[in-house]
Amino acid sequence: MEPGFAPFHIDRKGYHLVFDKVPALVCQQCGEVYFDEPQVDSIQNAIVAVDAQTELIAA
Repeated sequence: MEPGFAPFHIDRKGYHLVFDKVPALVCQQCGEVYFDEPQVDSIQNAIVAVDAQTELIAA
């Protein structure tokens, strides 16, 4: 595993959220990606915020 970047995307509740370059550990042999806790926390916070805004738009 080496430091690098990886994309993250999710389809959820009628929207598609994409981050093109998230800091991560990436396996140079198989391409497996591991996001550290701060990145996971940031992604989860973004999802919660978009969920809230999506509810306001759809209301």
